[in-house]
Amino acid sequence: MNEMVSKDRLAAVRPQAVGARPKGDRLPTSDVGTVILHWSSAVAMVASLVTGLRISADALDAVVSRWISPVLPQGEVWTVHIFAGLLLFAVSVAYVVYMARSGLANRITLRKMRALQYAQTASLRWMGVNVLLHWLLFGLVTVLAATGILLYLGHGGWVVTVHEAAAYGTLAYTLAHLVGHFGYGGWRQWLRIFRPAALVPSPAQRSRRPMLVAGLVTVPAVAGAVALDLGSRGTLTVERVETPPVLDGVLDDAAWRAARPVRVRTQQGANLGGSGESTVEIRAVQDGSRIHFAFRWQDPTRSLARLPMVKQADGWHVHGKGAGEADVVDFYEDKFAAIFSHADGFGAAGVTHLGQKPLADKPSSLNRRGLHYTTDGSIVDMWQWKASRGGLLGHVDDQYMGPPREPTPDEAAQRARYQGGYWNDPGTTIYSYNFPFEGPGGYAGPVKPKRLPVDAAATMAALGRFDLANPDASYDEGSRWWLTEADSRPYSEEDDARIPVGTVIPGVLNIGRYEGDRADLRGGARWKDGFWTLEVSRALRTGSRYDVDFVKGEPLYLWVAVFDHTQTRHTRHVRPVRIDLR
Repeated sequence: MNEMVSKDRLAAVRPQAVGARPKGDRLPTSDVGTVILHWSSAVAMVASLVTGLRISADALDAVVSRWISPVLPQGEVWTVHIFAGLLLFAVSVAYVVYMARSGLANRITLRKMRALQYAQTASLRWMGVNVLLHWLLFGLVTVLAATGILLYLGHGGWVVTVHEAAAYGTLAYTLAHLVGHFGYGGWRQWLRIFRPAALVPSPAQRSRRPMLVAGLVTVPAVAGAVALDLGSRGTLTVERVETPPVLDGVLDDAAWRAARPVRVRTQQGANLGGSGESTVEIRAVQDGSRIHFAFRWQDPTRSLARLPMVKQADGWHVHGKGAGEADVVDFYEDKFAAIFSHADGFGAAGVTHLGQKPLADKPSSLNRRGLHYTTDGSIVDMWQWKASRGGLLGHVDDQYMGPPREPTPDEAAQRARYQGGYWNDPGTTIYSYNFPFEGPGGYAGPVKPKRLPVDAAATMAALGRFDLANPDASYDEGSRWWLTEADSRPYSEEDDARIPVGTVIPGVLNIGRYEGDRADLRGGARWKDGFWTLEVSRALRTGSRYDVDFVKGEPLYLWVAVFDHTQTRHTRHVRPVRIDLR
């Protein structure tokens, strides 16, 4: 009786005509539909993996992806990554339909996994292993698709962890897949996917038309997914008001109460209470001559201490890690950025180019994380608010991203920071740094401040409560982490000798003036109860080639980024917000 049961179970897992091991020296083949779908999915999976690993390598805590970073693609990988994911979705839909219509679903029926328990030959056991691996891949692709959609919609945290784990799982699957097929049929089994069967379809396939039906189902599915994405993107409606809001960082104006907000989830930034996430609420109105924006975002700390300077026995030291590499994530100021573009390309209008050296004929960035620039000659307008560098004095820096600039000799030698096509609008700014630039590996020893406070004790008092052992400390409202021309003077050894060891002074000087195109923006900001609120105003048209104009009927898209006491590791915002000027 037991022998009969075993035979019955084995009968359910024996190879069928399609997919059976070849007899004699005949090389195995695969049906044309399977070959097409297999290689389409392979291309999509490889493109998705290598671009995803490049994006992952940019994370502060990346290990494996950073280790293999030298062999990963560089440049604007976001577009490839997202379209590869879309292709993988399309092939997955087509594969399910094709297997059902072609009568080949028995290849991967779960019954065949019984061979792992009852099969008497190695080939049948390997068949069971391969079926198990197929279902493992289905699960990995499902997880990658679900978490990828959530990431695209702005979710972070555990979603990032699961998405990355599934990506590494597909790498492990690839190796196991090769081993499994070799165990089942040797090297000949590997070759079958390169050998499509005769193109003449069987009578059953002619009547059921599996590839045609798969295409007819897949195309509308993909088109529907794209339409759903485009149709569900946020639209910021900019209504006209008679009385513009006061730029004070408080949203109590009648103009803001009437404005409909758009909320954007951003994620994968540094700090932010460890979550790396911040939701940004955006409002906008216009009064016929100027446009006014209000941005409100989550930030658990009011951070102003941008690389303070501490006097030690051997001199002044810059307090903060990564200053030489432009990658500070501890003692820095809070910042906020918004960019505007007439194009809605991925990677923030196509300006995000990742990798150690995305431009072969240009220097790398100091932190070797990538560069911002456009490749089509266009200009992307950038507004950047910097809390201690004029931000709490009513200023917002007007900048842009355009074609890569030619590096200066100092930038080529990394004696200055090369930034690709990211630069400042023409004009001058209020701020500068209170210490000289040292570049990669710098700031390990003492530096000489450019200016010292007239009254060191009063300067220390103006800093409010602070803790230089805790970069996540929140600074008092009204505290001031910059020096002005009135309360400082040029460095002298005599003044330095009078300042006691242990004194802390700001690393920022606000002694200049905003002039020219760079002075187009006005703003007001305030932090309260774990939220920054920033109001920004600018003329609808500036006449500058480095700005975008706000014109009714013209397409315009917005992206935002939150910096929580970090220099460059801001949050990510993938899907743009469309601006609709009324």
